[in-house]
Amino acid sequence: MARKIGSRYTAHQILGRGSAGTVWLGEGPDGPVAIKLLREDLASDQELVGRFVQERTALLSLDHPRVVGVRDLVVDGNDLALVMDLIRGTDLRTRLERERRMAPEAAVAIAADVADALAAAHAAGIVHRDVKPENVLLDMQGPLGPGGSHPALLTDFGIAKLIDTPRRTRATKIIGTPDYLAPEIIEGLPPRAAVDIYALATVLYELLAGFTPFGGGHPGAILRRHVTETVVPLPGIPDELWQLLIQCLAKAPASRLRASELAARLRELGPLLAGMAPLDVDDPDDGDDSAADQDSEQSRPAEPEPAEPAAPRRGAVSLVPGAASADSNRDTHTSMRVPAPDELAGGARGTARAPRAAGAPRPGSARNRHPARRRRITLGVAGLVLAVALGGGIWAMTSSGGEERPPSDGNNSAPAAP
Repeated sequence: MARKIGSRYTAHQILGRGSAGTVWLGEGPDGPVAIKLLREDLASDQELVGRFVQERTALLSLDHPRVVGVRDLVVDGNDLALVMDLIRGTDLRTRLERERRMAPEAAVAIAADVADALAAAHAAGIVHRDVKPENVLLDMQGPLGPGGSHPALLTDFGIAKLIDTPRRTRATKIIGTPDYLAPEIIEGLPPRAAVDIYALATVLYELLAGFTPFGGGHPGAILRRHVTETVVPLPGIPDELWQLLIQCLAKAPASRLRASELAARLRELGPLLAGMAPLDVDDPDDGDDSAADQDSEQSRPAEPEPAEPAAPRRGAVSLVPGAASADSNRDTHTSMRVPAPDELAGGARGTARAPRAAGAPRPGSARNRHPARRRRITLGVAGLVLAVALGGGIWAMTSSGGEERPPSDGNNSAPAAP
């Protein structure tokens, strides 16, 4: 059913839903457009509307071939909407849902396009703050690039900043998507341009591997991994590409490349990756670093390893009709408590969940845990027997004429020297 958006636009059909609002196929004075209608609770927040209007000039001025352009801002009653260019295609998350992972040449070409978009935004003083596959659109009508990749455009500039207002969130909250959050955001520092580079490197890793380097499990575990763990190499990619990923996933923001530098370096790698097939790696064990999972494993007796269920599909904020709705764990602008320093310091294992070649056993899987558990039980029993034997010997010595010790007064400190 058609819906009027302001006085100039008509929304005809829902294309997709996200946590910030609904995307419609619409019509305006200059032809078809995409209309992002923000949630009613956002539209009724006068402070947010005021910030939205303040950001209007910056959003409208961001003109770049790799950015989904904002044409207009509509504030009309309970309607708060961004009118954007209509891209005939799909989002990168939907592509990943279908293909799981991409050939390195195509993945690097898409990441280079997004880096170009970020370079233009950062030059204009705009930090995206929510770079992820859901916010990358593939133009299916554009010319094919390296590896058969479609041109990639970055969308949803300014949404995270607009929603992250002092009145809506406190200093103890994080706004973002856990898998793609830079460590400095988790530690409570203000987001600078480097957070977008970290997020884009995470996206590139996901395009290559089929999973993010620090994702999996409870959001709190994901946050801790970003801060305390390092990424292990992906098997099968050239060292030049891996070193580039490592640099852009550095914990220190100053160590990462600038967006323009990253785009240039990625395009230099294109010829080296030509003809490479998608990587053949298996997902790491998502529950490896969960203390709760470890406790439950240790409390259960050994049993035959059950058949592993199929990996759940990643969430998607789709921009095409009929696509699945977003997974809440990967939703945009998820509000999370900032972990305390002791929480971030505890439980780290030094490296993130390690990818492995296809068919190789998981280091933390049940088939490898049971023998280790049996060894721990055997060593524990042997230690207990030895302790009992030694204790009996000491008791026999003291009861057969050994020097009598004075009774303890409960103080653990040693007596003062004479």
